[in-house]
Amino acid sequence: MKLTIFGRDVDIMRRPHGWEAVYVGNDGKKRRAEDILIPSHLAEQDIIGYVSDVCHEWASARYPRVERRDTKTR
Repeated sequence: MKLTIFGRDVDIMRRPHGWEAVYVGNDGKKRRAEDILIPSHLAEQDIIGYVSDVCHEWASARYPRVERRDTKTR
């Protein structure tokens, strides 16, 4: 799942140990988002609501929401 969390590009992937979040840089490089911890029991359809609650301090007038990047063109 590819998200833009209040202006920050983050990929969320299911791993054997649970969910993993990684920041995606402008150059395509990725680094683990150690500040975004998603409970392993959370269902995929609940992740946007969860990260919206956890990261709400990042919201601004320019970036007021969490959006999926992988479904925008569909």
